[in-house]
Amino acid sequence: MTSIQRPCVIVTGASSGVGLYATDSLIRRGWHVIMACRDIAKTQRVASDMNLNPTHFTIMKLDLGSLQSVRDFVAAYLAKDWPLHALLNNAASYQPRLKSPVRSPEGFELSVATNHLGHFLLSRLMLKLLLQTQAQEQLTRPDFRARLMTLGTVTANSEEFGGKVPIPAPADLGQLEGLEQGFLDPISMINGKEFKAGKAYKDSKLCNMIISRELHRRYHDSTGIIFGTVYPGCVADTALFRDTPKAFQTIFPWFQKNITKGYVTQSLAGERVAQVVIDSEFATSGVHWSWGNRQKPGRPAFAQPLSAKATRESLGIQLWDLSDKLVGYSEDS
Repeated sequence: MTSIQRPCVIVTGASSGVGLYATDSLIRRGWHVIMACRDIAKTQRVASDMNLNPTHFTIMKLDLGSLQSVRDFVAAYLAKDWPLHALLNNAASYQPRLKSPVRSPEGFELSVATNHLGHFLLSRLMLKLLLQTQAQEQLTRPDFRARLMTLGTVTANSEEFGGKVPIPAPADLGQLEGLEQGFLDPISMINGKEFKAGKAYKDSKLCNMIISRELHRRYHDSTGIIFGTVYPGCVADTALFRDTPKAFQTIFPWFQKNITKGYVTQSLAGERVAQVVIDSEFATSGVHWSWGNRQKPGRPAFAQPLSAKATRESLGIQLWDLSDKLVGYSEDS
């Protein structure tokens, strides 16, 4: 296999939006990016359009909505015998106009399957390689720490204004009743209640933040790996919103630019996410990094408190165990 002399990072959903611009920034900062995406042809086109250096990235097939695709991706990556210095869980599925759930190949509601379960399995399967790479790097750089970072959102954090907005409903996992019951048809919500597409997205992102904290709780002290989440500001005009009404796609960016002042460009958001993956000031584990409404270049990030929904340890343990069961993970996976 071709050896890679640069540090390696996997970026999920790297074919558009924050993932694409984070990829660009990471490449310019000297990293080799594995662009893990569903659509290979699209990713090749956008990489060319962005003038990404073809020797500094690799495109690999990954559909996070399919657990088998996640396993196939991991197997293909491990077969290359490449290191892994960082994993950036960026991809997300958001389809707020759906009236009934779309199902993953395994039968799970698709936004939770993609945003939470796919990333959960990927993180579990890649953890050993992150640790191996860290150990190898520390032979010459004792202070090196691998990182596993995940994109968060204000809409899943009720400590922030965006997380309190009741449309369609705030993120709320209940007691994980839907997961407890197997999360298969007719169940489509984590709390087992009526399907609401926008809330399913918020719930899945709340799961991301809970699992990041649980990874930190379980593994940071014993491994030194840095786990965290990041909100780079409101990128109101990315492909994430492609399934929203056309009027929303016009009004929402205007509102964020002129009223909340929380709007950031895709380029600036990508730079911020790259910083969290690489820079020394973000080398603290267990933190949710946020820029809030600080949209101007040069404004520093801060450690944003998370809601009780995201920090209750008993819920984190329960979510972890049920997610393990749903994705079929075992230490021999």
